[in-house]
Formats: sequence, C-alpha cells, structure tokens
Amino acid sequence: MVRLNRDIVVACVLLALCGIFWWSSLSIRDPGYGTLAPAAWPQAVLVVLTGLCIVWFAQVVVAAVRAGPQVGGGEGADKLDAIGFLREYRNPILCFIVYFVFLLVLPLVGALAGGIALVFVLLSILGGWAPRQLALHAAIAVLSMGAMWSLFTYGLRVILPEGILF
Repeated sequence: MVRLNRDIVVACVLLALCGIFWWSSLSIRDPGYGTLAPAAWPQAVLVVLTGLCIVWFAQVVVAAVRAGPQVGGGEGADKLDAIGFLREYRNPILCFIVYFVFLLVLPLVGALAGGIALVFVLLSILGGWAPRQLALHAAIAVLSMGAMWSLFTYGLRVILPEGILF
C-alpha cells in the first residue's frame, strides 16, 4: 500500500482547489456581447493548471509506489530548529523578501525596470553569482521582461505602472 506523503496531500489539495475554481468559473456572468465569454480565460488557465496537477499527482504516486513502504523515521523524523529551518528554506524565504521589496519600490522604478531587476535578482539568487551566469541572467531578465512589457503595453493595451525615477 502507498504511504501518504506531503506531496500526495498537496497534489490532492491542488486538484480539489482546481475543481472549486472551475465550479466558481461557471457562475461568471456572460453579458452576451457576442464575443469571447468572460469565463473563457479563467477556464483555459484552469484546464492547464488541472492538467499539470494531474501529471504531478501521477508522478508522486508512481515515486511512492517505487519507493515502497518506509521503515523507521520517515518524513518529519528530523525536527528542525530555527537555524535549521532558515538553512533549509533559505531560497524561498529570500525570494519572498525580494518580491516584497519589488512591490515596495514598484511606484519608484516602474513595472519595466522593477520587473527586470526582480527577474535578475531572483535568477541570481537561485542560479549563482558567477560572471558568466550574471550575464546570462541579465539577458534573460531584459528579454523576458521586455517581451512581457511589450505584450501588455502594445498587444493588450494595458497601462503598466510608470515609476517616478524612470
């Protein structure tokens, strides 16, 4: 028998949330303008998200079956103290801090410059600080955020926040 682990539980919760969100999307009012229904984009995103959750759930179950039953400790056997917790979850904590700093400086620097800085710093935190990697991170940040900014500004006609400084 497959022993439940944290990944299986999270995958089940995500699948349940996808179902709840789909049910909620059915109540989005259609004004009948003869164009694309307002629920189309949320439902399209939910189809992709549900598909990814199903794939993840299947991978987790297959991995749990291959691992077989656990003898002894298992998950949670090693209790983490505060220092161990910070050491274990350093990258996610740093990413959240960087994102909140991005939100704080967004009115100052604007969406384009702030987004480029956000992507560059996050890639550098997760990918390393070697000079070659920094050049690659800078190129990815400029190209990806430039493309997203162009798509939103010119393609979708969305006014993105402009900064005071830029």
